[in-house]
Amino acid sequence: MSRKITIDPITRVEGHGRVTIHLDDYGQVKDSFFHIVEFRGFERFIQGHPYWEAPVFVQRLCGICPVSHHLAASKAIDQIAGIDPKDLSPTATKLRRLMHYGQVFQSHALHFFYLASPDLLFGFDAPVDKRNIVAVASEHRDLAIKGITMRRFGQEIIKAVAGKRIHGILTVPGGVHKTITETERDYFLDGNNIESIDTMIEWTKEVINFMKGYHEKNRKQLDEFAFFPSGHLGMVNDQGELDLYDGKLRAKDFEGNIILNDISTDSYQEYFAEAVANWSYMKFPYLKNIGREKGWNRVGPMARLNVCDRIPTPLAEKERQFYLDFSGHKIINSTMYYHWARLIEMLYCAEEIKLLLNDPDLLSGELVRQGKPRNKGIGIIEAPRGTLTHHYEVDDKGMITRCNLIVSTTHNNDAMNEAVKWVAQHVISRHGNITDGMLNQVEVAIRAYDPCLSCATQALGQMSLTAELYNHKAELIDARTKN
Repeated sequence: MSRKITIDPITRVEGHGRVTIHLDDYGQVKDSFFHIVEFRGFERFIQGHPYWEAPVFVQRLCGICPVSHHLAASKAIDQIAGIDPKDLSPTATKLRRLMHYGQVFQSHALHFFYLASPDLLFGFDAPVDKRNIVAVASEHRDLAIKGITMRRFGQEIIKAVAGKRIHGILTVPGGVHKTITETERDYFLDGNNIESIDTMIEWTKEVINFMKGYHEKNRKQLDEFAFFPSGHLGMVNDQGELDLYDGKLRAKDFEGNIILNDISTDSYQEYFAEAVANWSYMKFPYLKNIGREKGWNRVGPMARLNVCDRIPTPLAEKERQFYLDFSGHKIINSTMYYHWARLIEMLYCAEEIKLLLNDPDLLSGELVRQGKPRNKGIGIIEAPRGTLTHHYEVDDKGMITRCNLIVSTTHNNDAMNEAVKWVAQHVISRHGNITDGMLNQVEVAIRAYDPCLSCATQALGQMSLTAELYNHKAELIDARTKN
């Protein structure tokens, strides 16, 4: 007879998902699936709208990373207006970059301090009532205050540039509609202000040092947990350096061999295909030349540090070198290293923000440029969670006739399924039932990717994670739900 157990607290992931685990005749894990059971449909209902509405429209995909969708769509719309990234004015480019770095900084802070830190501070098997931000604030007050302030800093950068912390508007086709003021700029450069950029750099370095110590104390567990080989995809500039706003696409396999060699983002369709499955609304992107089975890639902070040759800012590059040297590998395939990589990217963004705040182009200059209209535009950026693609086609009246979105979490779909399978094989196969600790380890594995399931499927609401256990006769024998 089947058994169902409901478990609270709220899961620290955005969106709705379900995990099913299948056993063979001997009680061992045969297969597992991470089901995405919601659907949003932006690719469809944006059709028929004027192309210039897209950057505002698609922000509603997500309240966590609206800037990412705003900017990816804007890059695509620029092309429809006849302007490629290199043709944008220096002022428009730098304002967009400032907004983007502020977004990545605040999003990484949100994930690390609010969502992931309970796992790191209290352990994977901590009691349910400790696995939340309230417990972190109670027992690690200074860390919680820094986390809140660091996220607010990123949001204030966004507000200064776009007018609002969430769903602000900066771009127009071919540029931006405003600059920031000298007063707004000086607020972030004021060393007496707790939200100054220098304070953010120092605090980020402190949190990175915490993560170094955490890895030293828990090295074996972190190296082995959800370890599996995969490809890794990210964007680099012409010098092979990390670039989160614009560049070329590069992918490496699990040993460091290049499997996608710095291709133009405009040609992504020549190299990528998307598979579907009847048990998930989320698609499965993969490299055509490698094939569906092995051609999928991880994206996001760990993948980006794996594929780039260096980081262009000195402090973050020093930390990247230490990170790779500590791992002992040319390419890191251990899932829990995502959190460390995320912090290094925060430092990179902080350094870039400081450079931009001191750049005179930020305060004045040409805002908009015009070109010869086209009927197609492709915009790709590195969102906090990984490589994000917006592709639009329009008719002669400028109405959108086709939209294709490959969201960062979509690229990580296969990786999250592999992570769930690792936990199932190393826990369920040993114990034969679903324990609370096992369920949390499933979440820990998924959470490392900082997934935004709502973005990736194009429903609204709280994450509800259900783990179901089936025997070899396909009979449900156990289920637990967090909702």
